[in-house]
Amino acid sequence: MPDENNSGIMLYAQLTHENYIHTVFFELLEKAHELSQKLGGVEISAVCFASPDTIEGFKGAFQNMGVNKVYYFEDKRLEKYSTQYYSKLFTELVKEVKPEILLIGATNQGRDLAPRISSSLHTGLTADCIELDINEKGQLAATRPTFGGELMATILCKNYPQMATVRPNVFKVHSVDYHADTEFIRKDTSILDGLKNDVEIIEFKKTIENEINNLDNADIVVAGGMGLKNEKGFELLQKFADKIGGSVAATRPAVENGLAPHSIQIGQTGKTVRPKVYIACGISGAIQHTVGMDKAEHIIAINNDPDAPIFGIADTGIVGDFFEIVPKYLELQH
Repeated sequence: MPDENNSGIMLYAQLTHENYIHTVFFELLEKAHELSQKLGGVEISAVCFASPDTIEGFKGAFQNMGVNKVYYFEDKRLEKYSTQYYSKLFTELVKEVKPEILLIGATNQGRDLAPRISSSLHTGLTADCIELDINEKGQLAATRPTFGGELMATILCKNYPQMATVRPNVFKVHSVDYHADTEFIRKDTSILDGLKNDVEIIEFKKTIENEINNLDNADIVVAGGMGLKNEKGFELLQKFADKIGGSVAATRPAVENGLAPHSIQIGQTGKTVRPKVYIACGISGAIQHTVGMDKAEHIIAINNDPDAPIFGIADTGIVGDFFEIVPKYLELQH
């Protein structure tokens, strides 16, 4: 049963390197409103590490999305992410506010920050969730793949706050105006005085590879599996993607066999995407992969095995050889 001393849902509003709120926050916020209603309309709060000027620019977004309170920390020491600084301030805030649920996006930063917070608070953490709900006892029911992706497990947290991280692109943002008279609360950072920062981030750099394969926002994703066989298969996949304006992705087996970099891996141990069109080429359709792409608006599968599991979730299925179908398509486009 819920702890009467803990109430409300708290979210981490992570800022990107370009000083924008990460889109995963708005995805989590959409789900938070649903969970809030099931808990009787509890308060929704956000935590942000930002200057007053930055917060001023975000006020409209927080208000229109129905955030009741925004707690923010402003300090020169927080301009670049620090596990120790961020987790210390975040942990003390949680102890003060006592939320019932704490949700953090499973970004690189979130995956680093969340376990540190949960450990400090002596509470559980369900990581990389693909669904969140409230059960009949009023507890957070967090669902994630387990046993190598073969099963889905719904996990309950015994202690409070109940914590979970959720991958970007798992929840869809709807055009709903939740409007709230948001209260913005600046929090003190003096607790950092005397705290040593063991690791300092000097600079962030985006690789050319990540610029080309911007999977998080791609409308079209063209993914390859072991059915592409070798490097030439992925070269052909890249030509196909370039022709239709798509971004290239890959399965874990393809990555592990050196056919593609990990940065474009889709699935349980890679990225989750929600494009308008997902074209699966030479992909069997194991749950370890499909958990990262099954929310695409339209799925097209190309596979020479008519019994491949991928056809079970595909909107359009093409039974045939990738090395015959795609070259013919490219020829027709000349």
